[in-house]
Amino acid sequence: MSGPVLAASVRYADDGAVEILDRRVYPFEVSWVRCATSEDVAVAIERMVTQSTGPLFAATAGMVLGAREARGDGPREAAARLRAVGARLVATRPTNNHIRDAVHAVLSATVDGDGDPSGEDPGGENPGGGRARLAGDELVAAVEAAAHAHETAYLAKNAALGEHAASLLDDGTRVLTHCWADTFLIATVRAAQAAGKRLEFVCTETRPYLQGARLTAAALVEMGYRPTLITDGMVAAALSDGLADVALTAADRVTLDGHVINKVGTLGVALAARAFGVPFYVLIDAPDPQAPTAADVVIERRDGDEVLHALGRRTAAEGVTGYYPAFDVTPPHLVTRIVTERGIYRPDGVRESLEVRESR
Repeated sequence: MSGPVLAASVRYADDGAVEILDRRVYPFEVSWVRCATSEDVAVAIERMVTQSTGPLFAATAGMVLGAREARGDGPREAAARLRAVGARLVATRPTNNHIRDAVHAVLSATVDGDGDPSGEDPGGENPGGGRARLAGDELVAAVEAAAHAHETAYLAKNAALGEHAASLLDDGTRVLTHCWADTFLIATVRAAQAAGKRLEFVCTETRPYLQGARLTAAALVEMGYRPTLITDGMVAAALSDGLADVALTAADRVTLDGHVINKVGTLGVALAARAFGVPFYVLIDAPDPQAPTAADVVIERRDGDEVLHALGRRTAAEGVTGYYPAFDVTPPHLVTRIVTERGIYRPDGVRESLEVRESR
């Protein structure tokens, strides 16, 4: 069974450029944004051409373009250029750590001992990085291999996460989603289908980009479902009316103490789920070891003008201002379980998933 279009939304053109599916207009248009340079990729991420886990694949592609841009440099200059590309990509969207991890993986495998995008060689023997020995085609090949390895490993983790998540859902479960859980949701649906479970879905539209209406709902239709769409403000009413049995969202970040950072509106879903006795499950490949608490996570604040528009058209009167924190923080006591690639955890025990990872 072929997957939904959104499952493969970053690709390389025949001439070596990177093309990113424009999720801002999908599914009304299947349009690909062409990125000839690493800077083009960074701008595309900033402008929300791709969201959720899409920036991970855009970032690895951006690093490949960065290596190609450094093809004529010597080892030290190439390493410095690649680190600068990595730092630029990481800065595009600070809340979701998929970009950071992708850049770290590529740099660690190629020019840096520690993978720090801005790191210096602590020994001083090779200023700017301990492995600045690669250059030219050798560096390009190494970055391409590292990018591919990171993507492959990530998708394998998603498959494991999906199996764990599907185990929480009985045949016939009605699932309420918020925003676009991307590869996490696709993996969960595939695992449920493989287990012979038929699910039903209720999707929030997810303002201001309508990712739930355009991305989640569209992908579910491609996978054989007929989801019900509700506006963001209907979550409490829908759960009160018994429209869903569980609430299921992804997370852009989960802290070591169990706080969930996800698309703004997730906190409201969690509060409504608690009020009406509906389990609230969160999907994340792993908690962030660099974020002990929610105070360690930068919450992206986007231009409030974006709230005043929908699908490219202004929806508010002139003189109105907007406020747009792109993410919110859901405290652990509102979360029923956190599902990772390593298993299912209570929020106060999610740190254990990292300990399982390290013991293997």
